[in-house]
Amino acid sequence: MDVAMIKALEEQYEVPAYNRWPIALERGEGTFVFDVSGRAYLDFYGGHCVVILGHNHPAVTQALEAQMKKLIFYSNMVYSSVRAQAAQKLVESAPDHLTRVFFINSGAEANENALKLARTFTGRTRIVAVTEGFHGRTLGALAVTGIEKYRTPYLDILPETTFVPFGDLEAAEQALRQEDVAAFILEPILSMGGMQEAPVSYYRELERLTRAHGTLLIFDEIQSGMGRTGTFSASTHYGVKPDMITLAKSLGNGVPMAALLVTERIAATVKPGDLGTTFGGGMLACAACIATLETIHQERLMERAPYIQQQITEGVRDIVTRVRGRGAMLGLEFDRPAHPIAEALREEGVLVGGSFHPHVLRILPPLTTSDKEIDLFCTTLRKVCTANQL
Repeated sequence: MDVAMIKALEEQYEVPAYNRWPIALERGEGTFVFDVSGRAYLDFYGGHCVVILGHNHPAVTQALEAQMKKLIFYSNMVYSSVRAQAAQKLVESAPDHLTRVFFINSGAEANENALKLARTFTGRTRIVAVTEGFHGRTLGALAVTGIEKYRTPYLDILPETTFVPFGDLEAAEQALRQEDVAAFILEPILSMGGMQEAPVSYYRELERLTRAHGTLLIFDEIQSGMGRTGTFSASTHYGVKPDMITLAKSLGNGVPMAALLVTERIAATVKPGDLGTTFGGGMLACAACIATLETIHQERLMERAPYIQQQITEGVRDIVTRVRGRGAMLGLEFDRPAHPIAEALREEGVLVGGSFHPHVLRILPPLTTSDKEIDLFCTTLRKVCTANQL
């Protein structure tokens, strides 16, 4: 089918929930995806920060093929060797104080379960979150998403949340003085918010404040986790120990999977029946998770994240006003609207993401991105900015 036919069928039969790019992708290989006509696109977006190893990585596809020949799925009513191995490898990769994992299917689910556990553990109901933070579109996750256009239609039914500006410790302390606060949740790097990162002192003081007020600290690392910033958890950069970390996106390198990592103290309060999911921890997802983690460690890909940041920063220095973010999770800030630049890049065969900061493009290349591909990205960006005077 050509693009027009695919577009017509999707628009006829699917709920109109998305504004899509005018391309239809057919396959992927490494840092490239290919549309139905065979045209290649350099993918520096990764399908919403998902393919940390690039598309169709052999280790992941081979693990999936092997698992499919044995058992595609059974629920959590049984024990599973592949699930056990995935749990072990994930906990061994995580910060030492996070010793238990609960597998789910998506980032929003991970955040909702974290919020649920926080309320149960503390006996409190209120959550503190940051403006411009994004945690998902389901009702529970939407309640702590600090982007008004998503929350406004549902304000009358959302749980109570206090929002404070990102990086503002005075506002955070004032919010935490409320006696009913169960948790403070934030993305350590605000991705949709334009790749904002606060000073190290902010995260450390935030940890101290939450401890002082008996509040749990939740790091939403759905995008920043799995080594994308140079360490498995961005919290390691700041010397902070969150009570819970949520993961998704890169966890299965394209296979839907999410996880909630918690301390032993929190896990000890969970009883059978308190949490549950049919597909979370499924055999295929766990096989993909194991292969992804093993590849990241064996190929020492976390070490490549700061190198990717350095090379891109050097390559775009004279084009952008600022490079935000960390590792392979970057925001390119321009002195003009970024959307036309993203469209021009797509016309030239390069995919990038936008953000809610109108002058910031998000780039989320795989940790396997080569120097040649980095050069191609920088060269193409320079070309579109020059040719179109963007």
